Amino acid sequence: MSTKRNPLLPLHPPLTPPAWRSRQALHLTAAAARGQFVLQFCAECGTVQYPPREACAHCLSIDLPWREIPPGGTLSSNTVVRVTADPYFRRRVPWPVGLVALDTGPHVVAHLAGAPQPGDRVQLSLRLDKAGRGVMLAQPEGRTLGDDPILRELSCDPRGRRVLITDGRHPAGAAMARAMLAAGVREVFVGIADEWLAPLALEGCTTVPLDVTDQDSVLRAVGALGGRVDILVNTALRLRPGNPLDPGALADARAAMEITYFGALRLLQAFGPVLRARAEDGGTAWVNIVSVGALAPLQGYLRDAPIQAAALALAQSLRGSLRPVKTLTALVGPLDDTWHEAVPPPKVAPAALANAVISALVAGIEDIAVGDIAQHMLARWSDNPDVPGREGE
Repeated sequence: MSTKRNPLLPLHPPLTPPAWRSRQALHLTAAAARGQFVLQFCAECGTVQYPPREACAHCLSIDLPWREIPPGGTLSSNTVVRVTADPYFRRRVPWPVGLVALDTGPHVVAHLAGAPQPGDRVQLSLRLDKAGRGVMLAQPEGRTLGDDPILRELSCDPRGRRVLITDGRHPAGAAMARAMLAAGVREVFVGIADEWLAPLALEGCTTVPLDVTDQDSVLRAVGALGGRVDILVNTALRLRPGNPLDPGALADARAAMEITYFGALRLLQAFGPVLRARAEDGGTAWVNIVSVGALAPLQGYLRDAPIQAAALALAQSLRGSLRPVKTLTALVGPLDDTWHEAVPPPKVAPAALANAVISALVAGIEDIAVGDIAQHMLARWSDNPDVPGREGE
């Protein structure tokens, strides 16, 4: 759980660990963002490879596909780094690291959580560090760790933090607020664009005026809350049925763009520098909720698919700018709400979306697909992007 910062101490500029990786090693980063544990596997001799390389260390084959492998192993040796020249780790020593013998063969150097000892069985996972690069984490097998400092550095558990949800009127916004409170969040702020409507009844939450289509409203919100927000969840997800050839499609698309893309950009310019400046004190995160229609148009929602694609591109482009802030993008299938009543099941309950976002924050994941349709479409899109795109024709 995060602790309050001493206001008498200086606010350190945000630092990140060394970020240089080989092109092959970036596959580990992509897997860590999805919560997968993958290594190279030689198609000729079957040898599992680590570190990532261009040719097999055993037979020199260059056919090295990436596969998920069992993450178990045994800790061979460990040490604690107490002196380092790297500015990021200098503020965080002592830092435990160890050498782990994987059950599949290779030895890996990993960060250690939970104080395992040589000879102990450990479970490995790929995590994203504050530079957004994949690193190995080993923790005792079969044990649930509490408030471990290494886990805190490699995740963004919302417990004890303050969260801003940008659109409380959206069904996902209300569900997100309730789920955050249940997860132990210290304080939840919920944005309300239309205060003239009936009051929003969310027990335990603080409602604040916030209209993402109004620059002045966003600036007033950051002036009031900027220094107190650890995690921003942008629930301004606007997806309506429609075709580009429909009468009024231009006006509807412009309204959707103002909320979905330009609204996110206004929030980013206002809250992004504040979150980044506060990242050194603890875990800060930016959560983007985007329809899976950003990958390929969903039947009946052809007009807004390009707008969702723009929102996804913005979410991906801001990662480098926001580091060390963690950026989570949730691709969601059709929600169980008013605008998807005509869509047949399966659909995503708002509470399920909220729980998936919280689980991803706890695990330090940055890319998730929520719902059967989103997971199925993402898998097909990864195999061949053109195929699911043509299904919407």
